[in-house]
Amino acid sequence: MDNIGKSIERAEILLEALPYIRRFYNKTIVIKYGGHAMVDAELKDLFARDVVMMKYIGIHPVVVHGGGPQIGSFLKKLGKDSKFVQGMRVTDEETMDIVEMVLVGKVNKEIVGLINQHGGKAVGLSGKDGELIRAEKYYLSEEKAKATPPEIIDIGLVGKVKSINAELIVCLENNGFIPVIAPTGLGDNGETYNINADIVAGEVAAALKAEKLVLLTDVEGVINADGKLVNTMKDRDVISMIDAGTISGGMYPKVKCCLKALKGGVKKTHIVDGRLKHAVLLEIFTDRGIGTEIVL
Repeated sequence: MDNIGKSIERAEILLEALPYIRRFYNKTIVIKYGGHAMVDAELKDLFARDVVMMKYIGIHPVVVHGGGPQIGSFLKKLGKDSKFVQGMRVTDEETMDIVEMVLVGKVNKEIVGLINQHGGKAVGLSGKDGELIRAEKYYLSEEKAKATPPEIIDIGLVGKVKSINAELIVCLENNGFIPVIAPTGLGDNGETYNINADIVAGEVAAALKAEKLVLLTDVEGVINADGKLVNTMKDRDVISMIDAGTISGGMYPKVKCCLKALKGGVKKTHIVDGRLKHAVLLEIFTDRGIGTEIVL
């Protein structure tokens, strides 16, 4: 293909994105940023550029990030073991200090720095900033036997969201900033809680009545019993697959987060493969999209 042919192809790609740019102009899209996309240097750089581009064309991206591997690595350096119960990190006071230091002081600032390096105006936030995330203690429960009460398991300073200060995020959006949120919450007595990033992303999306919630993960999307990717699902399909055991493990909290966001007023939710370059842009600006779309 000659240079003119390549230029025409690029123009056609831009034109394919035009209806989506028009549809999502001045709308909020919440992105849960995690997995391989946060570890691979090239993917980190591309993600930051993609977020900046979204802002420049009039979309309001809000980033909620995880940091489990980074926390685990730092704990290991300090000789402290990572303990999990039902996939949740057991978080004592010492671990919470490390979680807050890594999530808020290191990971959050790295993301903010990359976005700003590419021309954006990112602002890093934790749940304590402007009381952004009010939280309360989260207890796990485990069924021991039929006809007996479930065992309540205390996993320390792990929290669940009570409320989101949406006004703070909207204020930043309207003044040209890109909020980057670390998933820690503020308790009623000033304590800090470690909260699952998927849960925070869903709650933030619902509080903002976002147009979309996009969860970046390390798999293609939701896989059915035949081992094939499910492109679009309704809430009833999700419940059926959970009941059948087809959706389990790490995918379970993601789909539950999507369902809660949808019931909270989010238009569409997506679980996409963050290992792909420009995964967010491919989902938002192309006719076919990628990953799994979950709608009511």
